[in-house]
Amino acid sequence: MKLELLEETEKEFLDTLIDKAEHIVVTGHKGPDGDAVGACIGWADYLITQRGKDVVIVMPDAFPNFLQWLPNIEKIVRFDKRREEAEELLQKADLLFCVDYNEPSRVDEMETTLLASKAKKVMLDHHLHPVTTGMELVISHPALSSASEVVFRTIWQLGGFPEMTHKGATALYCGMMTDTGGFTFNSNRSEIFFIICQLLTKGIDKDKIYRNVYNNYSAWAIRLRGYLLSEKMTFFDEYHAAYYVLTRKEMVRYHFVKGDVEGLVNEPLRIKGLKLSISLREDDRHDNLVWVSLRSVDDFPCNEMAKMFFNGGGHLNASGGRLMCSIVQAEKVVRNAISYYGKLLKENKNHHD
Repeated sequence: MKLELLEETEKEFLDTLIDKAEHIVVTGHKGPDGDAVGACIGWADYLITQRGKDVVIVMPDAFPNFLQWLPNIEKIVRFDKRREEAEELLQKADLLFCVDYNEPSRVDEMETTLLASKAKKVMLDHHLHPVTTGMELVISHPALSSASEVVFRTIWQLGGFPEMTHKGATALYCGMMTDTGGFTFNSNRSEIFFIICQLLTKGIDKDKIYRNVYNNYSAWAIRLRGYLLSEKMTFFDEYHAAYYVLTRKEMVRYHFVKGDVEGLVNEPLRIKGLKLSISLREDDRHDNLVWVSLRSVDDFPCNEMAKMFFNGGGHLNASGGRLMCSIVQAEKVVRNAISYYGKLLKENKNHHD
């Protein structure tokens, strides 16, 4: 099975960058999900255990509660909580990895410090349209399932798989699993399951990893999820689309914590014939900021809709964005977006056929 991503010259260059580095920082995007966290932990584990490097992971902000069990997650430095320390680490770094994001704006408030860092920068990503300015090396493959798959393949090509640790394998499997919805989308290539087979040889418990992520909600979170689907979902039978809205008041009412609605945007896609699902969530701290998630099936282009209407982007079937407006205005934008793409939504192939 061919897993190599890098040209031989790129591989040698990456090896040299790692060999010469004394202080390495691994970074992920704002609102890090399972893939961003898993890929960062897996990559850092390789650099520490096999290359003997001084490595720190710096994230812009909080990760979901259901990832708290991941190995070494307690060592991650959060920029929003330990800003001075994070800034010092980024300034001190001589090698910086940008993992699971394709442009500096994805790290939000950390962007200025990241761009000001004199460290050599390497991208490990799978999103479309990578911004390559300032990058020494770009390892970006949008066809792959996840950044964790990109990291696994890179480690494999560097000869690091035989000595991969159980902790590193666990983190990378978690990243691949979460970015494919438990291998239910963007996961048809045979290489993915070859990689899973290899990770299983490291003694990972894939069933426990699944339970830790997907069966780890509070009672309040389950109530909230049920409430959103029962009371807040708007369904457009004609357009095979649905959306729901989560307000700040509802977050308080249901004792919301980060991760409580993770993946919920996929649930409406269980409706027979549905092509598009959108979630709107008010930011829990800032007024007139609404976070948008989009999911689709078959060939409906979430990324195009996200770019045109929601100041965002992403993958064909999974994208995100944000709106600087009230939640009421955001609903109007969603309805306009669905109407604009109405013809394509109506004509799109039924995924149950």
